[in-house]
Amino acid sequence: MKRMKVGVIGATGMVGQNYLRLLKNHPWFDVKYVAASPRSAGKRYEEAVAGRWLMAEPIPEQIRGLVVEDANAVGSAKGKCDLVFSAVELEKDAIRKLEEAYAAAGIPVVSNNSAHRSTPDVPMIIPEVNPGHIELIDTQREKRGWGKGLIAVKPNCSIQSYVTPMFALIEAGYKIEAVIVSTMQAVSGAGYPGPASMKMIDNVVPYIGGEEEKSEQEPLRILGKLKNGRIILEKTIKIAAHCNRVAVIDGHMACVSLKFKGAKPSLDEVKKLWINFAGEPQKLNLPTAPKEAIIYREEPDRPQPRMDRDAWGAMAVSVGRLRECPVFDLRFVGLSHNTVRGAAGGAILSAELLKAKGYL
Repeated sequence: MKRMKVGVIGATGMVGQNYLRLLKNHPWFDVKYVAASPRSAGKRYEEAVAGRWLMAEPIPEQIRGLVVEDANAVGSAKGKCDLVFSAVELEKDAIRKLEEAYAAAGIPVVSNNSAHRSTPDVPMIIPEVNPGHIELIDTQREKRGWGKGLIAVKPNCSIQSYVTPMFALIEAGYKIEAVIVSTMQAVSGAGYPGPASMKMIDNVVPYIGGEEEKSEQEPLRILGKLKNGRIILEKTIKIAAHCNRVAVIDGHMACVSLKFKGAKPSLDEVKKLWINFAGEPQKLNLPTAPKEAIIYREEPDRPQPRMDRDAWGAMAVSVGRLRECPVFDLRFVGLSHNTVRGAAGGAILSAELLKAKGYL
């Protein structure tokens, strides 16, 4: 297969760097274009990130000498890439306009940003959960007059750890009525340099601006149905979220209690459903898809961020501590890697799904 030429806009930031790290040697995508703010434009990539390359491994050799373009100069991307991954750090309105400009120029955009998560004709995708939502792109293209252009986004990083386990039960026919979730979110979720050390050491911060609203609302769109060119929100599930920042570098954890309407599964059945769960990425054997979408840990003290966040290339969801709940019906702990599965890796997997389904 001939590899697609792809670009990363916002390439010098932490998420952009993660894209470049994860796309190194990708079998389908070949990074040929990097763009960032005007202050980085014109520099070779290794010069633009000198002293602020944040990944544990060196800059990919094929990226070092690429000249950084101005992300706002959409025309400079034409002919150089057939797809861009968006990790730009701007105000939401500016991000929306910029991503739309790339799409209007015929360049598909797969975004890590939140700016378009509530845009009615933009699919927000967890590939194992709602792959059918990519058909919304047909409506998007027709409505906006875009030929090859499109915009697709990934959801908030914190919900990855529990929406997929919930969906495995919903797919099996069980009806979830209510969810209470308490997240413990890593400092990397705030970007670099993140919260000050004096704020995090010996401390837990029980507030992340806007996070609880996203955690309560975004799953309802992901679990919704596509009908007549629009997403019908899942309105039968109520979610209450508490979001906390904890002194962990990577890995978002969620303590979840579920209440079912009607029949409820036994604990053994839940484990079986999780262990055997396979979504569209697994069925299609997409390059970035974890072989096990959900990993169940039997140990009484797992999952743990340091031990489990990197499972299957940091793309799997690890769950454990499944037990009955004295208030609701059952409870469990979920964990996913926020800067890989919840950010760049999740977007790359979405792009792979779009390509496999003929949208790229």
